[in-house]
Amino acid sequence: MNRMFVASMVSALALATSAYADIKIAHVYGKTGPYEAYAKQSHDGLMLGLEYATGGTMEIDGEKIVVIEKDTQLKPENGKALLEEAYGDDEVDLAIGPVSSGVALAMLPVAEEYEKLLIVEPAVADSITGKNWNRYIFRTGRNSSQDAVANAIALAGENVHIATLAQDYAFGRDGIAAFREALEGAGSGIVHEEYAPTDTTDFTASAERIFNAMKDLDGEKRLFIIWAGGGNPMSKVQAMDPSRFGIEIATGGNILAALKAYKAFPGMEGATYYYYDIPKNDVNDWLVATHQDRFGTPPDFFTAGGMAAGMAVVEAIKKAGSTETDALIEAMEGMEWMTPKGMMKFRADDHQAMQSMYHFKIKVDDSVEWAIPELVRELTIDDLPIPVRNK
Repeated sequence: MNRMFVASMVSALALATSAYADIKIAHVYGKTGPYEAYAKQSHDGLMLGLEYATGGTMEIDGEKIVVIEKDTQLKPENGKALLEEAYGDDEVDLAIGPVSSGVALAMLPVAEEYEKLLIVEPAVADSITGKNWNRYIFRTGRNSSQDAVANAIALAGENVHIATLAQDYAFGRDGIAAFREALEGAGSGIVHEEYAPTDTTDFTASAERIFNAMKDLDGEKRLFIIWAGGGNPMSKVQAMDPSRFGIEIATGGNILAALKAYKAFPGMEGATYYYYDIPKNDVNDWLVATHQDRFGTPPDFFTAGGMAAGMAVVEAIKKAGSTETDALIEAMEGMEWMTPKGMMKFRADDHQAMQSMYHFKIKVDDSVEWAIPELVRELTIDDLPIPVRNK
Protein backbone atom coordinates (compact mmCIF):
# COMPACT_ATOMS: atom_id res chain seq x y z
CA MET A 1 0.00 0.00 0.00
CA ASN A 2 2.83 2.39 0.92
CA ARG A 3 4.69 1.51 -2.28
CA MET A 4 1.54 2.28 -4.31
CA PHE A 5 1.18 5.60 -2.50
CA VAL A 6 4.82 6.50 -3.11
CA ALA A 7 4.53 5.48 -6.77
CA SER A 8 1.43 7.61 -7.25
CA MET A 9 3.18 10.57 -5.59
CA VAL A 10 6.21 10.13 -7.84
CA SER A 11 3.93 9.97 -10.88
CA ALA A 12 2.08 13.11 -9.81
CA LEU A 13 5.37 14.88 -9.15
CA ALA A 14 6.64 13.91 -12.58
CA LEU A 15 3.51 15.28 -14.21
CA ALA A 16 3.78 18.48 -12.22
CA THR A 17 7.43 18.85 -13.10
CA SER A 18 6.68 18.22 -16.77
CA ALA A 19 3.91 20.82 -16.77
CA TYR A 20 6.09 23.31 -14.93
CA ALA A 21 8.90 22.77 -17.42
CA ASP A 22 6.78 23.92 -20.36
CA ILE A 23 7.54 27.42 -21.61
CA LYS A 24 4.08 28.95 -21.76
CA ILE A 25 3.36 31.91 -24.03
CA ALA A 26 -0.01 33.63 -24.41
CA HIS A 27 -0.81 35.16 -27.78
CA VAL A 28 -3.51 37.71 -26.92
CA TYR A 29 -4.75 39.22 -30.18
CA GLY A 30 -7.85 40.15 -32.17
CA LYS A 31 -8.56 36.92 -34.04
CA THR A 32 -12.02 38.14 -35.00
CA GLY A 33 -13.12 41.57 -36.17
CA PRO A 34 -11.97 44.05 -38.84
CA TYR A 35 -8.26 43.30 -38.27
CA GLU A 36 -8.70 39.54 -38.64
CA ALA A 37 -6.28 39.40 -41.60
CA TYR A 38 -3.60 41.19 -39.55
CA ALA A 39 -4.17 38.79 -36.66
CA LYS A 40 -3.82 35.65 -38.75
CA GLN A 41 -0.60 36.92 -40.29
CA SER A 42 0.77 37.80 -36.87
CA HIS A 43 -0.02 34.37 -35.44
CA ASP A 44 1.30 32.45 -38.45
CA GLY A 45 4.48 34.52 -38.25
CA LEU A 46 4.84 33.92 -34.52
CA MET A 47 4.63 30.14 -34.95
CA LEU A 48 7.06 30.25 -37.87
CA GLY A 49 9.47 32.34 -35.82
CA LEU A 50 9.40 29.89 -32.93
CA GLU A 51 9.90 27.04 -35.37
CA TYR A 52 12.82 28.68 -37.16
CA ALA A 53 14.59 29.81 -34.00
CA THR A 54 14.32 26.37 -32.39
CA GLY A 55 15.40 24.47 -35.49
CA GLY A 56 11.94 22.93 -35.80
CA THR A 57 11.90 21.38 -32.30
CA MET A 58 9.62 23.98 -30.67
CA GLU A 59 11.76 23.47 -27.57
CA ILE A 60 14.36 25.54 -25.75
CA ASP A 61 16.96 23.54 -23.81
CA GLY A 62 14.60 20.57 -23.81
CA GLU A 63 11.60 22.53 -22.53
CA LYS A 64 8.53 22.48 -24.76
CA ILE A 65 7.04 25.77 -25.98
CA VAL A 66 3.26 25.95 -25.51
CA VAL A 67 1.36 28.81 -27.15
CA ILE A 68 -2.08 29.68 -25.75
CA GLU A 69 -4.31 31.75 -28.02
CA LYS A 70 -6.78 34.30 -26.67
CA ASP A 71 -9.12 36.40 -28.83
CA THR A 72 -9.64 40.02 -27.75
CA GLN A 73 -12.23 40.63 -30.49
CA LEU A 74 -10.53 44.06 -30.64
CA LYS A 75 -12.17 45.10 -27.35
CA PRO A 76 -9.88 46.80 -24.79
CA GLU A 77 -11.80 45.32 -21.86
CA ASN A 78 -11.34 41.84 -23.33
CA GLY A 79 -7.63 42.37 -23.83
CA LYS A 80 -7.23 43.42 -20.21
CA ALA A 81 -9.26 40.50 -18.84
CA LEU A 82 -7.62 37.91 -21.08
CA LEU A 83 -4.12 39.06 -20.17
CA GLU A 84 -5.05 38.85 -16.48
CA GLU A 85 -6.30 35.34 -17.14
CA ALA A 86 -3.12 34.39 -18.98
CA TYR A 87 -0.79 35.65 -16.25
CA GLY A 88 -2.98 34.51 -13.34
CA ASP A 89 -4.87 31.34 -14.23
CA ASP A 90 -2.69 30.04 -17.07
CA GLU A 91 0.56 31.09 -15.39
CA VAL A 92 2.23 31.93 -18.69
CA ASP A 93 5.84 33.06 -18.69
CA LEU A 94 5.13 35.94 -21.04
CA ALA A 95 2.56 37.25 -23.48
CA ILE A 96 2.61 38.59 -27.04
CA GLY A 97 0.10 40.87 -28.77
CA PRO A 98 -2.20 42.56 -29.55
CA VAL A 99 -3.18 43.85 -32.99
CA SER A 100 -4.97 47.02 -31.89
CA SER A 101 -3.23 49.97 -30.24
CA GLY A 102 -6.34 50.73 -28.20
CA VAL A 103 -6.38 47.18 -26.84
CA ALA A 104 -2.64 47.30 -26.17
CA LEU A 105 -2.99 50.44 -24.04
CA ALA A 106 -5.55 48.63 -21.86
CA MET A 107 -3.16 45.68 -21.45
CA LEU A 108 -0.01 47.56 -20.44
CA PRO A 109 -0.94 48.10 -16.75
CA VAL A 110 -1.76 44.39 -16.41
CA ALA A 111 1.82 43.46 -17.30
CA GLU A 112 3.07 45.85 -14.63
CA GLU A 113 0.60 44.56 -12.04
CA TYR A 114 1.59 40.91 -12.60
CA GLU A 115 5.28 41.77 -13.21
CA LYS A 116 5.28 39.71 -16.39
CA LEU A 117 6.53 40.52 -19.88
CA LEU A 118 4.26 41.68 -22.68
CA ILE A 119 5.92 41.78 -26.09
CA VAL A 120 3.78 44.13 -28.18
CA GLU A 121 3.33 42.96 -31.77
CA PRO A 122 2.05 44.54 -33.99
CA ALA A 123 0.21 47.48 -32.30
CA VAL A 124 1.87 50.71 -33.42
CA ALA A 125 0.89 53.72 -31.26
CA ASP A 126 3.89 55.63 -29.88
CA SER A 127 2.29 55.84 -26.43
CA ILE A 128 2.76 52.07 -25.97
CA THR A 129 6.50 52.55 -25.60
CA GLY A 130 6.00 56.22 -24.73
CA LYS A 131 3.92 57.86 -22.01
CA ASN A 132 2.03 54.64 -21.13
CA TRP A 133 5.11 52.40 -21.07
CA ASN A 134 6.39 50.37 -18.13
CA ARG A 135 9.51 48.21 -17.73
CA TYR A 136 7.62 44.98 -18.54
CA ILE A 137 6.78 46.15 -22.06
CA PHE A 138 8.92 45.34 -25.10
CA ARG A 139 7.85 45.91 -28.69
CA THR A 140 9.13 44.05 -31.75
CA GLY A 141 6.70 45.86 -34.06
CA ARG A 142 7.53 49.28 -35.40
CA ASN A 143 6.09 52.32 -33.66
CA SER A 144 4.36 55.38 -35.08
CA SER A 145 7.59 57.35 -35.00
CA GLN A 146 9.39 54.79 -37.15
CA ASP A 147 6.57 54.97 -39.69
CA ALA A 148 6.55 58.75 -39.46
CA VAL A 149 10.27 59.41 -39.73
CA ALA A 150 10.63 56.97 -42.63
CA ASN A 151 7.71 58.51 -44.51
CA ALA A 152 8.96 62.02 -43.81
CA ILE A 153 12.31 61.09 -45.32
CA ALA A 154 10.51 59.67 -48.35
CA LEU A 155 8.04 62.55 -48.83
CA ALA A 156 9.37 65.81 -47.41
CA GLY A 157 11.25 68.33 -49.48
CA GLU A 158 11.60 71.99 -50.32
CA ASN A 159 8.25 73.64 -51.11
CA VAL A 160 6.33 70.40 -50.41
CA HIS A 161 2.98 70.93 -48.65
CA ILE A 162 1.43 67.98 -46.83
CA ALA A 163 -2.05 67.38 -45.42
CA THR A 164 -3.03 64.27 -43.48
CA LEU A 165 -6.04 61.99 -43.09
CA ALA A 166 -6.05 59.46 -40.27
CA GLN A 167 -8.29 57.37 -38.04
CA ASP A 168 -9.51 59.10 -34.92
CA TYR A 169 -7.99 56.80 -32.31
CA ALA A 170 -4.55 56.06 -30.85
CA PHE A 171 -3.06 54.59 -34.03
CA GLY A 172 -4.03 57.57 -36.19
CA ARG A 173 -3.50 60.32 -33.60
CA ASP A 174 -0.08 59.06 -32.50
CA GLY A 175 0.90 58.45 -36.10
CA ILE A 176 0.12 61.99 -37.20
CA ALA A 177 1.75 63.52 -34.11
CA ALA A 178 4.95 61.63 -34.89
CA PHE A 179 4.71 62.47 -38.60
CA ARG A 180 4.26 66.17 -37.81
CA GLU A 181 7.36 66.14 -35.62
CA ALA A 182 9.36 64.23 -38.22
CA LEU A 183 8.36 66.68 -40.96
CA GLU A 184 9.44 69.63 -38.84
CA GLY A 185 12.82 67.98 -38.44
CA ALA A 186 12.97 67.64 -42.23
CA GLY A 187 12.17 71.33 -42.75
CA SER A 188 8.53 70.83 -43.75
CA GLY A 189 5.16 70.76 -42.00
CA ILE A 190 1.48 69.79 -42.11
CA VAL A 191 -0.94 72.34 -43.52
CA HIS A 192 -4.12 70.51 -42.48
CA GLU A 193 -4.97 67.50 -40.29
CA GLU A 194 -8.16 65.54 -40.78
CA TYR A 195 -9.40 62.72 -38.51
CA ALA A 196 -12.32 60.37 -39.15
CA PRO A 197 -13.95 57.58 -37.14
CA THR A 198 -12.48 54.11 -37.73
CA ASP A 199 -15.70 52.87 -39.35
CA THR A 200 -15.97 55.78 -41.84
CA THR A 201 -16.91 54.80 -45.38
CA ASP A 202 -17.83 58.22 -46.82
CA PHE A 203 -14.85 60.57 -46.95
CA THR A 204 -16.50 63.37 -48.93
CA ALA A 205 -16.61 65.93 -46.12
CA SER A 206 -13.04 65.17 -45.02
CA ALA A 207 -11.75 65.41 -48.58
CA GLU A 208 -13.48 68.72 -49.22
CA ARG A 209 -11.90 70.25 -46.12
CA ILE A 210 -8.48 69.00 -47.24
CA PHE A 211 -8.97 70.32 -50.79
CA ASN A 212 -10.03 73.73 -49.50
CA ALA A 213 -6.97 73.92 -47.26
CA MET A 214 -4.56 73.09 -50.09
CA LYS A 215 -6.03 74.35 -53.34
CA ASP A 216 -4.41 77.80 -53.27
CA LEU A 217 -0.94 76.64 -52.20
CA ASP A 218 2.00 76.76 -54.59
CA GLY A 219 4.48 73.90 -54.94
CA GLU A 220 4.05 70.15 -54.51
CA LYS A 221 0.98 69.06 -52.57
CA ARG A 222 0.58 65.65 -50.99
CA LEU A 223 -2.19 64.10 -48.93
CA PHE A 224 -0.64 61.53 -46.57
CA ILE A 225 -3.12 58.89 -45.36
CA ILE A 226 -2.73 56.70 -42.26
CA TRP A 227 -5.46 54.05 -42.14
CA ALA A 228 -5.86 50.47 -40.93
CA GLY A 229 -8.61 48.01 -41.80
CA GLY A 230 -11.55 48.75 -44.10
CA GLY A 231 -12.98 51.94 -45.53
CA ASN A 232 -10.48 52.36 -48.39
CA PRO A 233 -10.02 56.13 -48.05
CA MET A 234 -7.23 56.26 -50.66
CA SER A 235 -9.36 55.09 -53.55
CA LYS A 236 -12.41 57.03 -52.39
CA VAL A 237 -10.52 60.30 -52.11
CA GLN A 238 -8.80 59.62 -55.43
CA ALA A 239 -12.25 59.23 -57.04
CA MET A 240 -12.91 62.86 -56.08
CA ASP A 241 -10.03 63.89 -58.38
CA PRO A 242 -7.59 65.65 -56.03
CA SER A 243 -5.31 66.16 -59.06
CA ARG A 244 -7.52 69.11 -60.13
CA PHE A 245 -5.97 70.90 -57.16
CA GLY A 246 -2.50 69.49 -57.85
CA ILE A 247 -2.77 67.11 -54.89
CA GLU A 248 -1.09 63.69 -54.94
CA ILE A 249 -2.00 60.92 -52.53
CA ALA A 250 0.74 59.28 -50.48
CA THR A 251 0.76 56.58 -47.83
CA GLY A 252 2.93 53.98 -46.16
CA GLY A 253 3.11 50.25 -46.81
CA ASN A 254 0.35 47.76 -46.17
CA ILE A 255 -0.72 44.13 -46.48
CA LEU A 256 -0.93 42.50 -49.90
CA ALA A 257 -4.73 42.69 -50.05
CA ALA A 258 -4.57 46.46 -49.48
CA LEU A 259 -1.76 46.83 -52.01
CA LYS A 260 -4.26 45.90 -54.73
CA ALA A 261 -5.74 49.38 -54.36
CA TYR A 262 -2.27 50.88 -54.80
CA LYS A 263 -2.34 49.82 -58.46
CA ALA A 264 -4.27 53.02 -59.11
CA PHE A 265 -1.23 55.01 -57.89
CA PRO A 266 1.78 54.10 -60.06
CA GLY A 267 4.85 56.05 -59.01
CA MET A 268 3.46 56.85 -55.54
CA GLU A 269 6.20 57.01 -52.92
CA GLY A 270 6.22 56.25 -49.22
CA ALA A 271 7.92 54.07 -46.64
CA THR A 272 7.04 50.56 -45.54
CA TYR A 273 7.78 48.22 -42.68
CA TYR A 274 8.07 45.11 -44.87
CA TYR A 275 7.47 43.71 -48.32
CA TYR A 276 8.54 40.14 -48.86
CA ASP A 277 10.76 40.81 -51.88
CA ILE A 278 12.79 43.62 -50.29
CA PRO A 279 14.97 42.18 -47.47
CA LYS A 280 17.87 40.03 -48.62
CA ASN A 281 18.93 37.62 -45.88
CA ASP A 282 18.71 33.93 -45.01
CA VAL A 283 15.85 34.33 -42.53
CA ASN A 284 13.64 36.11 -45.04
CA ASP A 285 14.56 33.59 -47.75
CA TRP A 286 13.37 30.79 -45.43
CA LEU A 287 10.19 32.68 -44.53
CA VAL A 288 9.27 33.38 -48.16
CA ALA A 289 9.91 29.81 -49.29
CA THR A 290 8.21 28.18 -46.29
CA HIS A 291 5.17 30.45 -46.35
CA GLN A 292 4.70 29.92 -50.08
CA ASP A 293 4.93 26.16 -49.60
CA ARG A 294 2.52 25.97 -46.64
CA PHE A 295 0.01 28.71 -47.42
CA GLY A 296 0.33 29.20 -51.17
CA THR A 297 1.14 32.92 -50.85
CA PRO A 298 4.15 35.06 -50.01
CA PRO A 299 4.45 36.17 -46.37
CA ASP A 300 2.72 39.43 -45.62
CA PHE A 301 3.28 42.63 -43.68
CA PHE A 302 2.44 41.25 -40.23
CA THR A 303 3.81 37.76 -40.85
CA ALA A 304 7.32 39.19 -40.70
CA GLY A 305 6.49 40.98 -37.45
CA GLY A 306 5.08 37.87 -35.83
CA MET A 307 8.20 35.96 -36.84
CA ALA A 308 10.42 38.67 -35.35
CA ALA A 309 8.54 38.35 -32.05
CA GLY A 310 8.89 34.56 -32.00
CA MET A 311 12.60 34.77 -32.72
CA ALA A 312 13.03 37.42 -30.01
CA VAL A 313 11.41 35.15 -27.42
CA VAL A 314 13.73 32.24 -28.21
CA GLU A 315 16.82 34.45 -28.28
CA ALA A 316 15.88 36.10 -24.97
CA ILE A 317 15.22 32.83 -23.11
CA LYS A 318 18.46 31.33 -24.39
CA LYS A 319 20.40 34.45 -23.44
CA ALA A 320 18.79 34.68 -19.98
CA GLY A 321 18.99 30.95 -19.35
CA SER A 322 15.62 31.35 -17.67
CA THR A 323 12.01 32.41 -18.10
CA GLU A 324 12.19 34.50 -14.91
CA THR A 325 11.01 38.02 -15.71
CA ASP A 326 13.91 40.06 -14.34
CA ALA A 327 16.42 37.78 -16.06
CA LEU A 328 14.56 38.20 -19.34
CA ILE A 329 14.46 41.99 -19.01
CA GLU A 330 18.19 42.09 -18.35
CA ALA A 331 18.82 39.85 -21.37
CA MET A 332 16.53 41.81 -23.68
CA GLU A 333 17.69 45.35 -22.95
CA GLY A 334 20.11 46.05 -25.79
CA MET A 335 19.57 42.58 -27.28
CA GLU A 336 20.22 42.15 -30.99
CA TRP A 337 18.65 39.33 -32.97
CA MET A 338 18.06 38.37 -36.57
CA THR A 339 14.63 38.67 -38.18
CA PRO A 340 13.22 38.55 -41.74
CA LYS A 341 14.03 42.27 -41.90
CA GLY A 342 17.61 41.74 -40.81
CA MET A 343 19.03 42.68 -37.43
CA MET A 344 16.77 44.27 -34.81
CA LYS A 345 17.84 45.71 -31.47
CA PHE A 346 15.80 46.45 -28.35
CA ARG A 347 16.60 49.96 -27.18
CA ALA A 348 17.35 49.88 -23.45
CA ASP A 349 15.56 53.19 -22.74
CA ASP A 350 12.08 52.15 -23.86
CA HIS A 351 12.39 48.55 -25.11
CA GLN A 352 11.40 49.59 -28.63
CA ALA A 353 12.90 47.43 -31.38
CA MET A 354 15.13 49.50 -33.63
CA GLN A 355 14.90 48.26 -37.21
CA SER A 356 15.16 49.14 -40.88
CA MET A 357 12.33 50.69 -42.87
CA TYR A 358 12.08 50.87 -46.67
CA HIS A 359 11.51 53.88 -48.93
CA PHE A 360 9.47 52.57 -51.88
CA LYS A 361 8.02 53.68 -55.18
CA ILE A 362 4.93 51.90 -56.48
CA LYS A 363 5.41 49.80 -59.59
CA VAL A 364 2.47 48.25 -61.44
CA ASP A 365 2.95 44.88 -63.14
CA ASP A 366 -0.12 43.40 -64.85
CA SER A 367 1.09 39.90 -64.00
CA VAL A 368 1.01 40.66 -60.25
CA GLU A 369 -2.38 41.15 -58.59
CA TRP A 370 -1.14 43.82 -56.17
CA ALA A 371 1.04 46.89 -56.63
CA ILE A 372 4.73 46.33 -55.99
CA PRO A 373 6.50 48.59 -53.47
CA GLU A 374 9.81 48.73 -55.32
CA LEU A 375 12.76 49.59 -53.11
CA VAL A 376 14.22 53.08 -53.48
CA ARG A 377 16.53 52.65 -50.52
CA GLU A 378 16.74 50.90 -47.18
CA LEU A 379 16.49 53.26 -44.22
CA THR A 380 18.68 51.63 -41.61
CA ILE A 381 18.63 52.04 -37.84
CA ASP A 382 21.31 54.71 -38.21
CA ASP A 383 19.21 56.61 -40.79
CA LEU A 384 16.17 56.89 -38.51
CA PRO A 385 16.40 59.33 -35.58
CA ILE A 386 13.57 57.81 -33.51
CA PRO A 387 12.80 59.85 -30.36
CA VAL A 388 12.49 58.25 -26.92
CA ARG A 389 9.01 59.21 -25.68
CA ASN A 390 8.78 57.63 -22.24
CA LYS A 391 10.76 60.34 -20.42
